[in-house]
Amino acid sequence: MRPATHRADIDGLRALAILLVVAYHVWLGRVSGGVDVFLMVSAFFLTASFVRRVETQRPLALGSFWLRRFRRLLPAAAVTIVGVLGVALAAYPQTEWPRVWREAWSSLFYVENWTLALSEVDYYARESVTPSPFQHFWSLSVQGQVFILWPLIIAAVWVVLRRRRRMIVPALALVFGAIFIASLGFSVVETMRAQSFAYFDTRTRLWEFAAGSLVALALPHVRVRPTIGAILGWIGIVGIVMCGIVLDVQGGFPGYLALWPVICTALVIIAGRDRPRGGPAMILESAPLRYVSRDAYALYLVHWPVLVTWMMLSGRTEPGWLAGIGIVLLSFVLARLVSMLVEQPIRDSAVLDRSHRLGALVLAASVLVVSAPLGAWQLTIEQREAALRASDSGGYPGAAQIDTPIDLSGADLPLIPLATALDEEWVDLKGSCAGELEPVEPVLQGSCAQTANAADSDAWRVLVMGDSHAQQLMSPLTVLADQQGWGIVALLKGGCAIGIGAPTWSAAGPPCEEWRAAAIEYATRVQPDAVYLVVTRATPAAREVFVEGIREIADELTANGIQVIAVRDNPRFDFDMYECALEESEIAPGADTASCDVPDPGFAVGEDLDDLAASEGVTAVDFRPWLCPEGVCRGSIGNIAVYIDDNHISDSYGRTLAPMLQEMLEVGGPLGAEAR
Repeated sequence: MRPATHRADIDGLRALAILLVVAYHVWLGRVSGGVDVFLMVSAFFLTASFVRRVETQRPLALGSFWLRRFRRLLPAAAVTIVGVLGVALAAYPQTEWPRVWREAWSSLFYVENWTLALSEVDYYARESVTPSPFQHFWSLSVQGQVFILWPLIIAAVWVVLRRRRRMIVPALALVFGAIFIASLGFSVVETMRAQSFAYFDTRTRLWEFAAGSLVALALPHVRVRPTIGAILGWIGIVGIVMCGIVLDVQGGFPGYLALWPVICTALVIIAGRDRPRGGPAMILESAPLRYVSRDAYALYLVHWPVLVTWMMLSGRTEPGWLAGIGIVLLSFVLARLVSMLVEQPIRDSAVLDRSHRLGALVLAASVLVVSAPLGAWQLTIEQREAALRASDSGGYPGAAQIDTPIDLSGADLPLIPLATALDEEWVDLKGSCAGELEPVEPVLQGSCAQTANAADSDAWRVLVMGDSHAQQLMSPLTVLADQQGWGIVALLKGGCAIGIGAPTWSAAGPPCEEWRAAAIEYATRVQPDAVYLVVTRATPAAREVFVEGIREIADELTANGIQVIAVRDNPRFDFDMYECALEESEIAPGADTASCDVPDPGFAVGEDLDDLAASEGVTAVDFRPWLCPEGVCRGSIGNIAVYIDDNHISDSYGRTLAPMLQEMLEVGGPLGAEAR
């Protein structure tokens, strides 16, 4: 006979796990491994519940299960999300709003883990010193996905073996055992290959749920002597408490290291089956842990946004003991309110239990509570952005302000791009390379883009190659291309400057050296009229130098009859230049941001563009006079933010550099009469 559904000691284990999560987050700045306890325990209860239905020949009633489960989870989550949205609107920097919007939607629909996983390998994701207030929703998202998947697996086994009921439990053991082995193996491999992605990947976590299911299936058949059971239980408790101290959970999970908290949790569950004297149940069932257990889910929901908001407002990442106590106390108060006013009444409502229609209305209302204000907020900002783009205001001269200054001091106009529009500032050619321009080199797949007319044999064709700086610095080129009818092809890989042996910052895709070599092969095969290259490398802490091997690459291209447009890199900074410019513009609208000024360090001794530009077929392009006029790099010029972060120029400002680029190309004559 299977044990009763309720296990007070496991309730206490979950409470202990949430206390560890909170303490580690607030005071140790680490991840505890407590989430792994949640994952396993949730699968343990879910599987045990469905197995009891199978054994008592009750219907599985998947619809009712999903309705009850998400009716318990979603309303409290929705209230938390709305609360975070309100705080973000009132207190978060506008640069954080797009991330808040995106992750609020992801959290509402239980896909936050995938949003975080993709952002970890997205070179273009905007970095923030402060973590997302919704980051903790990753584990809830994984759980929500498993709450859909696990009943379907159990139901599938039931359908196949419904006439041989005795085989269902053994079959489930085989199925979950296979999931355990396959997912753990995949988790180990992916954690070694791309740990930051693997941490949030549902597939790398399925084995932890499978472990909980296997324990639920095996528990009725396990017998442990009381003394041994007590010892195993305490080993499990100590292991769970010490996990985050001994192991790098954030940097090493969820590979084989995650076996630590999973095994420890299994020991506690197995040891507590018969409540051996002297075992950890005496603590796990104590009044303090019962009190925490009552609000454990709500505490998990609210503690992280409270901590992140404190970080955002204080500008600090470590609260210390005094501030930490305040964060924890506030979290407990909010958790009690969410639990008392939202979670418990909805969970325990007999009316909702009897009426599936009312239960569905609760879920619909929870979605509406979030989607209505969130959608309205986004729509309002989008309309503001659209109106600004459609206006004919002359208050945004950009780079032209350097050569022909106008008085902007009285212009009551916002700095552009708006803080909520930075994701739209990445230069995008819109179309993927096709036809004769499609790369045959496998490592280039997915990194080639073109304008619509690039395939036109009569169009003058420019190939842009390099990293994200080449991407942004081709902004003025796209303007000239539109005006002159040129075609542009772009081979771009974030973090991979074109050079022989140059440093790389790329975290995804093929190795940079392979990609660079293939890019050069592509150029010589496609034979564009010109190649647009960033040939120098600027850093915040040192003077500018040429990209390693760039001269040899330029020689190879010109030897093949391809013109080289050698572009100087833009400056890089050790702070977010956009946020600085935005803050200053709010203080003094229309004024350029003097407090964000940074002296241009210039070239290293012996380095300049003259030698490279003297080569046949090479023309130098230097935007520094309009990025750092009179040797001072500015955050905004002509009421336009020059940068979107600490090292990439904005498309809005880059487009105002088009006349300067045209003059440099015409004076040097690199394009020839047929190009103009």
